[in-house]
Amino acid sequence: MHIPLRSTRRDTLLCVVLALACLALYLLPTGFENRLPDNAVRCRATVVSVDNDRVHQYGIVRMGTQYVTLRALDGPYAGQTWQAGNELVGKMELDKVFAPGDTALLVLTLRDGKVADAVAQDHYRLHTQALAFGVFALLLVAFAGPTGVKALLSFVFSALMIWKVLVPALLRDVDPILLGLGVTTAITAATILLVGGMNRRGLAAWLGTLLGIAATCGLALAFAGPFQLHGAVRPYAETVLYSGYPHLHMTRIFLASIFMASSGALMDLAMDVAASMAELVAQNPGISRRAALASGLRVGRAVVGTMTTTLLLAYSGGYIATLMLFMAQGIPLENALNLPFVAAEVMNTLVGSIGLVTVAPFTALTGTWLLVMR
Repeated sequence: MHIPLRSTRRDTLLCVVLALACLALYLLPTGFENRLPDNAVRCRATVVSVDNDRVHQYGIVRMGTQYVTLRALDGPYAGQTWQAGNELVGKMELDKVFAPGDTALLVLTLRDGKVADAVAQDHYRLHTQALAFGVFALLLVAFAGPTGVKALLSFVFSALMIWKVLVPALLRDVDPILLGLGVTTAITAATILLVGGMNRRGLAAWLGTLLGIAATCGLALAFAGPFQLHGAVRPYAETVLYSGYPHLHMTRIFLASIFMASSGALMDLAMDVAASMAELVAQNPGISRRAALASGLRVGRAVVGTMTTTLLLAYSGGYIATLMLFMAQGIPLENALNLPFVAAEVMNTLVGSIGLVTVAPFTALTGTWLLVMR
């Protein structure tokens, strides 16, 4: 029996619903918009000149104060010029050094309606980021056509769900595990059903993904005790606690991040298996469920090896400098693997990889149940 995969009307309806959801999320207040002082004005500014007389070079780092003269490019003070101090603390990941012609994010502090202080917050990068996103969107749509538009819509929806729902709810101390499961359920549903279609193939991939996420979540909880890791191993986690949120359970946030981080790879693998099984059934409508399940498992075995390596590369890519430091200082691998932040990445990689291994048979089972009618 041939299983139709086209459902244009339902797909169009889902696109409209998700587009409206994106608009609603964009307009949704997080409740944290008014945390900054009301007397602060932000604008773009061009760097007119710099004074480096009080900047001192120590090896490869700089310390001291760079005085920057800036002219506002927009906002209520466009065209006016101020001098701002740029403090250099000797940390290359935090310091920014300006040069004439640079564009900076200028923050003006008002007092009695007049500018009392000016701070060059950082280099202004929004235009470059917008350009990169535009190139990404253009190439995606040009290559994939309508499917590219759907993929772009799911990308925007996922980003808004993270910023407008996940992050504010975590700060309000909503349980991270339940919240993470809810957000990943919504994101994976939007992505798979939008790109893969609202049909049996898409449903099989989504259900397989959900089962894989549930398995990864269970594994993360099971390994939390033996690994003896605190959630503060993540960058800026401790800073969040010191910023007025000492009640947050950072360990559960860390555990939720494990299955959320691997959910993208789980979706890819589930869709590979479900799409292969759907094509198999379409070409051979009389195939038995046992034969379809065996084919789905073979496809899963072929794909899962590369996907686990994908997770390894994704997680380790951000720690190349750390690995270089270990090697340069002759730190034994045994010592390095026992460091908390390294052990956290090991746990991320291994638990996520185990979840990937489980998603293939889960999707094969759901695909057999949904796609094969005999």
